[in-house]
Amino acid sequence: MSERPVRLGRADFRLFRTIPTRWADNDVFGHVNNVIYYNWFDTVVNAWLIEQGFLDVKDSKIVGLVVGTRCDYFESVAFPEVVEGALAVEKLGRSSVTYRIGIFRQGGALTAAQGLFTHVYVERGPQAPVPIPAKLRAAMAEIGVG
Repeated sequence: MSERPVRLGRADFRLFRTIPTRWADNDVFGHVNNVIYYNWFDTVVNAWLIEQGFLDVKDSKIVGLVVGTRCDYFESVAFPEVVEGALAVEKLGRSSVTYRIGIFRQGGALTAAQGLFTHVYVERGPQAPVPIPAKLRAAMAEIGVG
């Protein structure tokens, strides 16, 4: 069995986004269900891509497909808490990028959960891998930690 991951802090990330929890996010155990964290990961990454002008959900010819994810949980979060989704680029390849994502309690110093989220960039139609475009690569490098 592998060792428990090191819990990350705010300095391990480059960007932060406030995310409200919803009543429907809680499960029968009274905390946010594990699948919601992956929804937050998707939101943090894709909101950044859209805001930077690199993703048009209808018309982008090149898109990132999720090929791998991981999430480690350290503390429970529950509605009506507000969390902060944090983002950095962990690894940048020719046609792929691995994002480091953290979920913090609002104002918290350490992650409540953290994970990795890998996109492979492809042409939208044939879904053949393509190199990450230069401007996108440069923006990813700016938020890199690796």
